[in-house]
Order: sequence, then structure tokens, then C-alpha cells
Amino acid sequence: MDAVPRLSHGCSLALPCCAEVGGASCTKAPQVAGVKVQLEMQALWQQFDQLGTEMIVTKAGRRMFPTFQVHISGMDPAVEYVLLMDFIPVDDKRYRYAFHSSSWLAAARADVATPGRMHFHPDSPAKGSQWMKQTVSFDALKLTNNLLDDNGHMILNSMHRYQPRFHVVYVDPRRDSQRHAHRNFCTFSFPETCFIAVTAYQNHRITQLKIASNPFAKGFRTADPDDWTGNTRPAAQSPSTWQAQEGRHHPVSVSVEQPTENQKGLSREKDINSVSLSTKQCKPAQVTEEEGCSSERKDMENHIFPSSTFIPFPSFWECPSMSERLPFLP
Repeated sequence: MDAVPRLSHGCSLALPCCAEVGGASCTKAPQVAGVKVQLEMQALWQQFDQLGTEMIVTKAGRRMFPTFQVHISGMDPAVEYVLLMDFIPVDDKRYRYAFHSSSWLAAARADVATPGRMHFHPDSPAKGSQWMKQTVSFDALKLTNNLLDDNGHMILNSMHRYQPRFHVVYVDPRRDSQRHAHRNFCTFSFPETCFIAVTAYQNHRITQLKIASNPFAKGFRTADPDDWTGNTRPAAQSPSTWQAQEGRHHPVSVSVEQPTENQKGLSREKDINSVSLSTKQCKPAQVTEEEGCSSERKDMENHIFPSSTFIPFPSFWECPSMSERLPFLP
């Protein structure tokens, strides 16, 4: 059997190049023999790998972050390929996180293996020219711990370590293509993409890195006082000189003429009348502040947020207290 080749850019074939047929080793089909795969965002993957990458799994399914993205070269531009992924256990152990040492420890033997599944890229099959002209992203892939999942998500056991694998399959148009199936594919794996499946992040540094790196996690980021212009807090400046960062509400300085004594008296009478009128109108539907807050909190707790992404409502991001009620990051 041929030795497992090593690619210069850091990825390696996770499976033997081909199976042995009739006692003689075979070679890969020319359509896949020269295929090379480069992992995108490799530096970010390595940062997570140094901390011990964790991926959230839920009953409904959760997308991966970082997203598995690759750049492919060496394909035959005129033939069609199918791209797919699967996840295999790295070992036969179940892990637990030791908070006193901030490390993962083997706790017991692995649970019963989950059903093996393949995730096909939605653009498959496509010609090699299409795959090579742009980055291939598996952003639609979701992870779940629901053994009865019927949505096609990848089923994983929580607290187990997994290795994602990427497969390139040549679509052989010959009628006897099944006889050559072992020659028409290549499998690639990247050690830095290994992760432990969890239902909640265990390492707080992983949580912080995901918040800092995920473009959809802006609402979880706390404002840095050093971001203000002049390195001073906005309260120490007048509204006319404070320059807020992009996307934040900032006060506007407006010059107002000072009212006369007669105008002040008319204004007081108008305010009293408006207050008494508004009080009469509000009597049929009086709600205390505590009741309003409790009902809002109850609605928030009963609301099921989509697991695949964050809520696209800006109002949630502007309220610091809401970050405690939102679900975990993807």
C-alpha cells in the first residue's frame, strides 16, 4: 500500500490513496491525482487549536465557527466533481474539562458511535473550473447531538473529539464507474481543525476568541474606553466635542433660545394639563414597571432563538443586559 503523501501547505491525505486490488497496489485516477487543497483562515484555526477548539452541538443543529473553507487547485476544469465532508472520532475516549487546570482530560470510554453521515456541498456536482475559481465554503453544515435528527445534520456525541475530513470525488461518466470508485476520490484532513463537541463552552478563552473573531458576535463585545476619541470617556466631554464610533448613537448639540417669564408660565400650565389628560387616558391600562419587566423577561425566556445565526434585531445589540439572555455563540 502506498505511503500517505504529505502536501507542502500543511494538509495531508487522511486515507490511503487507494485500496489494494488483487494484491497489487493501484494509483489514483488522473482527474484527482493532482488535486491540492488549502485551508482558508488557517491562522485562526491554529489559534483555536492552541486553546483546544470547542464546537457547540444542539438538538436543532448549530453551524461551525470557524467555518470550514478551502481553496482547491489541480482539478480538471472540464470534468465534474462532488465535494463532501464527514467527521470521525479521533479516539475512543470521552472527555471532561478540568477548570482548576484549564485542560481537557480523558474521563471514560467513548459512548456508542453515532450514525455516520456525509454532508454534500449544495453546489455538487460541478465542473472543476467552477470549484477552483472561488473559495469553497461549508457554511450550511450544522452539528447536532440529536440521534433522531432527520434534517441531514452531522450527528456527534458531546464531550467527544472529532476530526473533520474533506473529500473530492470525481464523477466518472463510464457505466462501470463502480469498479473504479476506489480510484476516483481523494480525502484531505487538517490537524488544526480537530475539535471537542460540547453543549456549552467550557474554556472561557474559547468563548472570548469566538466573540472577537465572529463577525456576527458584535453584540457581545464590550466597548473599550480607549476607543473614544482623545482616550477620554464621553461623560468628561461636552456633547458637541464627543465623537462617537461608527454605528453608535451620539448626542447632537442644539442651541435653544431661553424662554421669557410669560412663556415659562404658559409652558407650566400646558404641561399640567397634558399630564392630567395623559393620566386619565392611561387609567384603563395601568401596568407597573415591575410587571412590564417580568412579562418581557418571561417572553424572552420562552422565545426560541434560531440556532444557526444571531437575531438580526439591532435593538438587542444596543442593550448590554440582553447579552446574558442570548444563546451561546455558534
